[in-house]
Amino acid sequence: MNNNQKALFKDKRLGFFIYLFVESVMFATLFATYLIFTPPSSDPMPSKVFSMKSLIMSSVFLLSSSGTLLFAEKGLDKRKKINIMIGLEMTLLLGLIFLGLEIHEFYKYVKEGYGISANVFMSSFYVLVGLHAAHVTFGIGWMILLLTQFKRMKIPYALYIEKQRIFQYYWHFVDVVWVFIIIIVYLPYLI
Repeated sequence: MNNNQKALFKDKRLGFFIYLFVESVMFATLFATYLIFTPPSSDPMPSKVFSMKSLIMSSVFLLSSSGTLLFAEKGLDKRKKINIMIGLEMTLLLGLIFLGLEIHEFYKYVKEGYGISANVFMSSFYVLVGLHAAHVTFGIGWMILLLTQFKRMKIPYALYIEKQRIFQYYWHFVDVVWVFIIIIVYLPYLI
């Protein structure tokens, strides 16, 4: 890798960290909004809506995906293509399962009459958790692109490594946001 490529990668990383900072501010605003409107003055109450089983299942799949992505990261460092493939494919599978569980959770709430317009608590919940689910969806699409590029390997390996590293920052950010959702949104009403 030449010095021009190194400088370009450094600029891309900096730009991406600025993007993650902006995303952090946006999520912080949504968390503040959620806290302002929770608990609501009318039904449904969070303790009536949330399910510990649903939270645990979703969390296990999404948080495990950080471990499988770490496996892919180690493959990058050691240039073990099989580890990269297995790590990314497992991360993709876990992300898809998480997304399916989130969609099911939203469907169940709406079916029970707890839609976005039920009260301000449900509105702020759907916006916050729904935005997180949208980030997971985007990450799944990004992973599919990475896997496709990796299988075809029509780009230099150094460029691919940089693309995957930037994706890793994004995916770990999404996982950290989920941890905050667990702590702020769910746990106070399930414990």
